[in-house]
Amino acid sequence: MSRLTRTDLDALPAYVPGRSPADLARDLGLPEAIKLASNEVPYGPLPGVIEAVTSAAENAHRYPDMGVVALRDAVAQRVGVEASRVVTGCGSVALFEHLVKATCLPGDEVLYSWRSFEAYPIVVAGAGATSVQVPNTPDHRHDLDAMLAAVTDNTKLIVVCNPNNPTGTTVDRAELTRFIDAVPEHILIVLDEAYLEFVTDPEVCDGFEEFGDRPNVAVLRTFSKAWGLAGLRAGYLIAAEPVADAIRKVVTPFSTNACAQFAALAALRAEDEMSRRAALVVAERDRVIRSLRELVPDVPDSQSNFAWLPIGERSVPFAKHCESHGVIVRPFPEGVRVSFGTTEQNDRFLEVAAKFLG
Repeated sequence: MSRLTRTDLDALPAYVPGRSPADLARDLGLPEAIKLASNEVPYGPLPGVIEAVTSAAENAHRYPDMGVVALRDAVAQRVGVEASRVVTGCGSVALFEHLVKATCLPGDEVLYSWRSFEAYPIVVAGAGATSVQVPNTPDHRHDLDAMLAAVTDNTKLIVVCNPNNPTGTTVDRAELTRFIDAVPEHILIVLDEAYLEFVTDPEVCDGFEEFGDRPNVAVLRTFSKAWGLAGLRAGYLIAAEPVADAIRKVVTPFSTNACAQFAALAALRAEDEMSRRAALVVAERDRVIRSLRELVPDVPDSQSNFAWLPIGERSVPFAKHCESHGVIVRPFPEGVRVSFGTTEQNDRFLEVAAKFLG
């Protein structure tokens, strides 16, 4: 029998979601387990979100607004841009997928730092394009000079994840400006800013505010992190109007469902509470990283809602150790990513980590 699927996908790793804490708690016989693997916020939905979802669900038998007009208008007003430049989607990762589809043909290259967001190679391969992965610097940051050197005639898209997932490190305003100035204008630069709301370093800029007037820059944002809507999947992209128009042509129809649209609008109305919760995460971030450096001195600074432990070959054993104590973290070949939870959850993680790393 002939092969029915693409053989090149055999070498592609599957996306690994965080394990269910309920499943782990049941396996270990614990009352509950702590999930610090998926960069979620621990404080529940923002005020008004549950009521908005309930209201939307009353019309679940109807298709949602395909144009996502109310949410696009709200986002546009918030960031100060025409709604025609805003594209919504099923989370920022889906919008990245649409970006690749709108810019790349088979053989075209998408360039990004590595390690970075694990969905990038999956999305690029799915579109038949070619990933060009540029190693991070020894201090776990984007090597922008090496990325520039890797640009070829086939480069169509460059991604800068800022702050970077999974390392939490950043590219500052001056570095990013020099980089964008040096990239040829026919190449689209994507600034993936899923964790922007947790940034406190004044040298790390808002990509849209700084570069939104450039026709070859697109900015990705999500409601999954600071806005607390990971379970509903909503995100948006801001780009020059010709780019936004092209992306809308390849967006899956009705992919921003009604509950997600209503919830995102409610979340935007609760921005003050979102900011308060983000500040709680930042306070925990500073405390946890100080404690982690007593165990792993080269833990880098983070401007996100997670920490990066660069422990190499110890990563998987460490993650298994944490799981055996009811704490779920996310291992990679180079290190472990740990999201920040509540103070009590973070204290439990630090206690468990010290047993292995101390």
